[in-house]
Amino acid sequence: MKLVIVAVGQRVPDWAQVAWDDYAKRFPPELRVELKAVKTETRGSKTLDNLLAAERERIEGAIARGSRIVALDERGTSLTTLALAKKLQTWQLESDDVALVIGGPDGLEPAFRQAAHERIRLSDLTLPHAMARVLLIEQLYRAWSINAGHPYHRE
Repeated sequence: MKLVIVAVGQRVPDWAQVAWDDYAKRFPPELRVELKAVKTETRGSKTLDNLLAAERERIEGAIARGSRIVALDERGTSLTTLALAKKLQTWQLESDDVALVIGGPDGLEPAFRQAAHERIRLSDLTLPHAMARVLLIEQLYRAWSINAGHPYHRE
């Protein structure tokens, strides 16, 4: 199974890339994690609908056919780490690849968000884009570690 993080935005600060790389290398071969960064649409004089539609097209192009789509959304379901671990276990049993999608500065296109298989939120706080990437991969690693009985997570 593969977890694909599809994130709108191509540049992140060095600290975020270092953190991402550190967590990404910790995953076992049977649970690969991959980042697909897609270009943010140039703001200019375009309408919000046009911006989000262009980003949606890029997002959909980055997601493999048949993947389970999980949209990260401020209105999504709030999960505990243990609940995320159970979700990850279910996803692994279903053996579908999972695409976790982080929108750009204006979020995700509403129809895409609604069409996703699931909508979850990372926090009630507004997070910088780079922080959301790092928080997501860390929580996915923590969820895996719980399921594997690894001592990383302490409760």
